[in-house]
Amino acid sequence: MTTLVTVIGTIFVDCKGFAHQSYNPLGRNLGSIQFVHGGVGRNVVENLANLSIPSAFVSTLDESALGEEIKKRLEDANVSIDHVLHTPSEGMGMWLAVLNENGDLVGSISQMPNLLTLQDHVLKRGEEIVKKSSHLALELDLTEPISRHFLELAKQWNKPVYGIPGNLDIILKHSDLLDMLDCFICNNIEAEKLVGDNFNTLDIQGKIAALTGYVDSIGLKSMVVTLGEEGSIYYDSKTKQSGYQPAFPVQLVDTSGAGDAFFSGTVTGLVRGLPLGEAVVCGTKVAAWTIESKENNCRELGEKTRSDEVFQTLLVK
Repeated sequence: MTTLVTVIGTIFVDCKGFAHQSYNPLGRNLGSIQFVHGGVGRNVVENLANLSIPSAFVSTLDESALGEEIKKRLEDANVSIDHVLHTPSEGMGMWLAVLNENGDLVGSISQMPNLLTLQDHVLKRGEEIVKKSSHLALELDLTEPISRHFLELAKQWNKPVYGIPGNLDIILKHSDLLDMLDCFICNNIEAEKLVGDNFNTLDIQGKIAALTGYVDSIGLKSMVVTLGEEGSIYYDSKTKQSGYQPAFPVQLVDTSGAGDAFFSGTVTGLVRGLPLGEAVVCGTKVAAWTIESKENNCRELGEKTRSDEVFQTLLVK
């Protein structure tokens, strides 16, 4: 079957404030403010397309000038948007983010889109979407019916599903969804809520042991936890492969979008048949390039992957 990764997720408009000097949360801060395209699902599908993975998107979009701008950018990246629904309002979310003088996120507020339109569409057209896809990338914190419907259809049609959290709300209430995934990727803050309260106090080997125990206990196939500037850890319950991947040196500009980029790069490796440990290297590379960009996506991913020796060595195996 021809590769087509279908991403199910949200579109956000991100309002980012960059402090020019030492950030004071209680005072006035001079800096710059930008509006950029965001949303976990939208970030991921653009990354995949820029990584030369044929991609389709299932989401909702406002009928507005900004909505048209987002639509055009997705089309320019060759993302299939047949299942991106246009709504009068509330089809897109908003994310307000404040970044300090070093580019680190120091505060944020999210406004979710209305997901009922998407849910209705998914329940009616989900089987059609899954049948046409080779793999699915699912933003899990949409609604429980959306996630469960896609996961059950994917099992029925034997399609791998890679999961990424939005805010953990759905996952914490319906943890059984995780054992239907081929791989779940989250950050260390999210992992602590799932694996155990002391997760972030452990050393690397302790974290790997805790991750291994958690994955085996719930029947999840594989899981990756990002650790920020420390890198990431991973475990594949099928092969029993586990390990630690350090981060690559970067010129930090903006850390937002890095987790979505890591997910995108790792999924790219998995879709192309790499074992989890090597796929995580791809994710680490894509995250590093994204951190060096002011946007949520590095728009030069194609060029960077083609000129990167490590990336090319992995993908031509």
